[in-house]
Amino acid sequence: MEGLVYKSTGSWYSVKDPEGRWWKARIKGVLKLDGLTSTNPIAVGDIVDMDPESADGDTATITAIRDRRNHINRLSPKGRHQQHIVAANLDQSMLIVTLRDPRTSTGFIDRFLVTCEMYHVPAVLLFNKADLYRDKEWDLYAELHETYTASGYGVHLLSLKEGKGLEEVRSLLQEKTTLVSGHSGVGKSSFINAVLPGSGIKTQDVSGWSGKGQHTTTFAEMYDLPGGGRLIDTPGLKEFGLVNVDKAELSGYFPEMRDRLNDCQFNNCLHMNEPGCAIKAAVAEGEISEERYVNYCTILDTIDEKHY
Repeated sequence: MEGLVYKSTGSWYSVKDPEGRWWKARIKGVLKLDGLTSTNPIAVGDIVDMDPESADGDTATITAIRDRRNHINRLSPKGRHQQHIVAANLDQSMLIVTLRDPRTSTGFIDRFLVTCEMYHVPAVLLFNKADLYRDKEWDLYAELHETYTASGYGVHLLSLKEGKGLEEVRSLLQEKTTLVSGHSGVGKSSFINAVLPGSGIKTQDVSGWSGKGQHTTTFAEMYDLPGGGRLIDTPGLKEFGLVNVDKAELSGYFPEMRDRLNDCQFNNCLHMNEPGCAIKAAVAEGEISEERYVNYCTILDTIDEKHY
């Protein structure tokens, strides 16, 4: 029997079958996962095979995981040298960003975008709390809007408090499986409640088995959207640690750099001190954002060539 994973509490999974029936499922034994080592063997969004544990119950045993179309990984919050699968089988991701209360750094934004590029997940940036913007935030938003749209990303302005910008974003969610991420305090819960009418779904458990109110978990949770599509809520992130990225590959995950890589004098150019570097020339000419380039250099500095 096939099922789609909606929630994990560590050892138990909330799984929905094609008929819309909910199952409490667990793994028995060790599943072969193509050598992938992570803190969570099964992620929200995974399609699994399972066997009912009894004829009249609602519990099942997961026997296999179907091949993933894609997934997003991050460094596990439980410890370095471990990776955590945030979610699988995504159509797009949305990062909710704020320019004050709290301010999201471009370093965090760029790490998230690099990860999306690595796993071939289209990314959209949602700048929330526009109702709090003063002149300096409006200037910063204009600058960041230009930077990220020039890099090929969708950028949208929101004020969830005033309900502005929501309809445009809601239309992007239809018929797609979307991962929603961001720091704690950026309005992620408000966004999810806004696009899920009735919002009771935010606190309503499928059944009492998983424990209520455990939204501080390190696991994601998926919801069905009215009119089609699914939304995956992730816990508020303090940082976004990259895994499985080579120094030589990093610039390929910055779209505005990727387009110019063939123009560098050396094939293995890291765009730091090498002569004839097309990326540094583009930065000097204002064709590539200096801040994005600085963030690239910072990320490059943190890569130790170890793969986890």
